[in-house]
Amino acid sequence: MNSGAAAAASGAGAAPGAVTLLVNPAAGGSTGERVAARAARRLLGRGVEVDVVAGRDAAETRERARACVSAGAGVLAVAGGDGMVHLALQELAGSSTALAVLPTGTGNDFARVLGIPSANPDAAADVLIGGVRRSIDLGRCSPPEDADRPLWFGTVLTSGFDSLVVERTDRMRWPRGRMRYAAAVMAELGRLRPLPFTVEADGHEEHLEAVLVAVGNTAFYGGGMRICPHADPGDGRLAVTAVGPATSGQLLRAFPRIYRGTHTTHPLVRTFHARRVRLHTPGMRAYADGEPAGALPLHAEAVPGAVEVLVPR
Repeated sequence: MNSGAAAAASGAGAAPGAVTLLVNPAAGGSTGERVAARAARRLLGRGVEVDVVAGRDAAETRERARACVSAGAGVLAVAGGDGMVHLALQELAGSSTALAVLPTGTGNDFARVLGIPSANPDAAADVLIGGVRRSIDLGRCSPPEDADRPLWFGTVLTSGFDSLVVERTDRMRWPRGRMRYAAAVMAELGRLRPLPFTVEADGHEEHLEAVLVAVGNTAFYGGGMRICPHADPGDGRLAVTAVGPATSGQLLRAFPRIYRGTHTTHPLVRTFHARRVRLHTPGMRAYADGEPAGALPLHAEAVPGAVEVLVPR
């Protein structure tokens, strides 16, 4: 877990002796099921009580998560990627049930923030045994016409070029994994254009031309890109990164820097913090944790200590 989030931790109690494993067999083939079964065997071998819960689709999986929280589950462990984590956060936010992640997705950005190893299922499962419980912030967003139904996000809310890339990625069936995202990026670069954004940050409104605006609760999105390297999920603020009217060549050359988080020194990039952000540009949608968040305009805010998570010691 990053140092800022660790510093904002509310407590460091040991993981409880009972765990609920949430699996969505429809997501990511059978990988989530295999990892969950392996983790269950490992936990049972260590004397931990395990309850494996599966949903046939995203809607049923969310219902199962809601039931686990309502029943007072101590820990809900999600076997999946950022989409599964996003689904679980909608039910876990504001509850006393802690989230644990067994990463099996393509990007695993939320797991990366928590310091959960994605390449070692046994080490990830061991966090459920010997990890510590932390409290971190979440982002919460809603369109103005539906403010009573907010959407929670753990990583990044983004719009502009990134929205178009996500939409294209979802339409593609080949290639698989990270290469599909990279292919979508290359395709959208050929159509790159700046957009007239209105960004209101803590009541201060500004109009700017940008190819993308990202609002981060945490730093990572897109499988390890540090789009908001100044984000800290323990400071009660959102980190905003706006990329100005770059050409496709400029944006392409900047991608290696985005993975390192050094793009923020580029003259076309602006970064700042805000507790509340309103984002708008005509005819554009936003995505949060890589999932649809709705059409702009959207309001987003940081909610301090909104969820408890299990992280390595």
